[in-house]
Amino acid sequence: MANNIEVKELLDAGVHFGHLTRRWDPNMAPYIYMERNGIHIINLYKTAAKIEESSEALKKIAASGRKILFVATKKQAKEIVAEKASKANQPYITERWPGGMLTNFVTIRKAVKKMAAIDRMKKDGTFNTLSKKERLQVDRLRAKLEKNLGSISDMTRLPGALFVVDITREHIAVKEAQKLNIPIFAMVDTNSDPRQVDYLIPANDDASKSIDKVMTYVSDAIIEGLSERKASKDAPKKDAPAKAEAAAPAKAEATPAPAKTEAAPAPKAEVVVEEAAKQEEE
Repeated sequence: MANNIEVKELLDAGVHFGHLTRRWDPNMAPYIYMERNGIHIINLYKTAAKIEESSEALKKIAASGRKILFVATKKQAKEIVAEKASKANQPYITERWPGGMLTNFVTIRKAVKKMAAIDRMKKDGTFNTLSKKERLQVDRLRAKLEKNLGSISDMTRLPGALFVVDITREHIAVKEAQKLNIPIFAMVDTNSDPRQVDYLIPANDDASKSIDKVMTYVSDAIIEGLSERKASKDAPKKDAPAKAEAAAPAKAEATPAPAKTEAAPAPKAEVVVEEAAKQEEE
């Protein structure tokens, strides 16, 4: 991974441009190379080293099977982060950060389940039994949930790490992760405090080219970690037939059949419609 990080590529992408000198955070001083025309220039050799360090840590988290939640709500980062996170099969937030997304994760999961309940209503025909007004309300609720939470619908537990673009803008997400001791990885510009994150990448977090370049390195490392996890899972499966042939056949012991568990009933249409009506009033 380290060999792939070229300082010239970072330079061409404009990763070295910081903020105006009057807007700097003194804690970023170790990562600033110089000042030119009133703008701080980031030391790209340190950026490359930090990308390598962060990529290795993210690769290990991905290989362990934990999810990495990407957060970027600024206009120039939205599409890039959504694309790279999707490519690495990771959840992401690119619209408004839902307050309590991490600290009140149970409630967020309820909203995601509500979205799944509406989808079930459409499949089993319950949706068609509603009045025109009720169907409109449910559709609006579904669209709102999809916009804000659609990308985290597969996230069944808290993420193993958070990757943030612009910690100043996403300060609420950073605070929530700190409360729960979730490791924070972030692109940190010269106007932000690097002490708030566990793994920082000193870089220009305003230019789309810079964001794209750093995100490419990060997503590639995560994909590599996922590939290693898949390979380690497949290895025992390949060895299983050989071990089975070598082992002597053992008598099968009768085991009691597992007790049947009833599936949790889907929320009634009335409950979903009532929730949609509340959303309309809000």
